[in-house]
Amino acid sequence: MKKTEKSTGMSKNILWACLISASNPLIWASPIAQAAPQYSESPHSIVSSGPSYADIADLADEAPIIAHVLIRNSIPLSEKHAGVVPPGYRRLYIEADVMALIRGEGGVSPSVSYLYDAPIDTRGKTAKLKKVQMLLFARQGTRPGDIQLVARDAQIPATSADMEQVKNIVSALVAPGAPPRIIGPGDAFHVSGTIAGEGETQIFLRTENGDPVSLSIIRRPGQEPRWAVALGEIVDEAARPPQPGSLLWYRLACALPPTLPPRSIRALSVPDAEAAQADYRLVMQALGQCDRTRQVR
Repeated sequence: MKKTEKSTGMSKNILWACLISASNPLIWASPIAQAAPQYSESPHSIVSSGPSYADIADLADEAPIIAHVLIRNSIPLSEKHAGVVPPGYRRLYIEADVMALIRGEGGVSPSVSYLYDAPIDTRGKTAKLKKVQMLLFARQGTRPGDIQLVARDAQIPATSADMEQVKNIVSALVAPGAPPRIIGPGDAFHVSGTIAGEGETQIFLRTENGDPVSLSIIRRPGQEPRWAVALGEIVDEAARPPQPGSLLWYRLACALPPTLPPRSIRALSVPDAEAAQADYRLVMQALGQCDRTRQVR
């Protein structure tokens, strides 16, 4: 292909991308409105450190397409064609070659194009992306080869550590019996024992798909409290707390509030409600803080 023909073709592709951006102000919206990502006012937070387990799980959970790509072209869009871009960012039109498809039923084109809002540094510059390998979290666009990132920060450097993390998370997401998305606590129940310090609490959790998930906490005099999470109708005696940095841990630590809401204990007596709250706090303390560094709404 002659250089002029190649340039004309690229210009047409950029113009089409600009039209998509202009006609779709929600181009960065997540498919689930309640979980749509919203980002820090400081654009530099995206590049200041690597993503955490929760950050990658957020993106992988939303992305029907996860690809390892090599960026071939990175072209800044003019203000006229870029549409509404948040302060601290510059919108780029990117063309990339797919090196590996980590997730994507039906496959993806060997070459993809997409829009990316690149953070601007203190000099007003964006990082050089040409010939850089990236991991993309995306969905199909309107034309073959077009994709849309599921969030503004859904492009991360393809480091070996992050590649391995992504593969592990995707394997956990698609595994049979994978833990569902948790909406929040449901009803809580507490039964006191026959002697002081003895009791059992069970807390049902509300899930997006309706699958049963529950927490159980058992206290015995002279013993450390024991708690476990069950995925199913029956609480298995062998159930244990989730491993930190696992998908089940992420589902719990990053979705549950610090205390039980009033609706969860509305049917309990005051002593039983207080015991259920104490047991729930025990679980939240054991889970620890969600390690998410990105902001979601």
